[in-house]
Amino acid sequence: MAARVLDGAAVANAIRAEVGPAVAAFTARAGRPPGLGIVLVGDDPASEIYVRSKLKSAADAGLRADLMRLPAGAPLDDLLAVVEQLNHSEPHDGILVQSPLPAAMGPDAERRVFDIIRPDKDVDGFHPANVGLLVQNRATLAACTPSGVIELLERSHVTIAGSRAVVIGRSDIVGKPMALLLLHRHATVTICHSRTKDLAAVAAEADILVAAIGRPGFVTPAFVKAGAVVVDVGTTQVSDRAVVERLFAPDSKRREVFERRGSIVVGDVHPAVAEVAGALSPVPGGVGPLTIAMLLKNTLRAAQQRAGWAG
Repeated sequence: MAARVLDGAAVANAIRAEVGPAVAAFTARAGRPPGLGIVLVGDDPASEIYVRSKLKSAADAGLRADLMRLPAGAPLDDLLAVVEQLNHSEPHDGILVQSPLPAAMGPDAERRVFDIIRPDKDVDGFHPANVGLLVQNRATLAACTPSGVIELLERSHVTIAGSRAVVIGRSDIVGKPMALLLLHRHATVTICHSRTKDLAAVAAEADILVAAIGRPGFVTPAFVKAGAVVVDVGTTQVSDRAVVERLFAPDSKRREVFERRGSIVVGDVHPAVAEVAGALSPVPGGVGPLTIAMLLKNTLRAAQQRAGWAG
């Protein structure tokens, strides 16, 4: 039997439907909409698409969203200066610097950017102060993608408390905050990574399995306990025909899309997992829409928090 689909797009629409009236109420009370400042460095095609989507979603929700652009060759100091301007900008409640940054900015560029963003405007939830609050289960602003996964699970009536959860991936952006959010909802959590011994066997003990490593089709049925809930956070643009042919049957719709476009977005979970799992989030259409919905929600929360109003 094929797994139940965890429809991230539907959950994201539900969140947007809640955010819209709350944004309108804030705007009426404050005399201005909640504001989001987005900084984009360079012209990475994927980043361009993500930023356009964020700007449109923010506008649709009634938020103010402003884009600041820097050329790919801009030094890190220029980027930090733009962030400082937004830190002191009264109309901007949230700041988002689009990743990835150009390699020329240096290996610690993202960390330095996260460190300089004001914690109360940190709608990505990456500032050390917000990470510390998350550890203590006191965060107002938590990382958007893991927060979206929690919304997906809870609104899909997946029981988290008492469940065994395994997170594959230990990044600061997804893996670690994902584990903490699950832990705060009373799951028993294991984090797996590249040096985990018998990774598939550990993953196969999970009632809830979250894959966030960016390796197409890495999680095969051997990683999944029958009936488990599997959340695929991975999104990798694949243009290698051999990879597509390894993952998808000749008559699959994903192969048709690949033939038309020359590339497709692929998740970390192998399509065959759908025959083993009890529920599965698809790629695309799973976690991706939720990340932007949670960005809108975090921007509203930041505005309410700065105004001294309860969220």
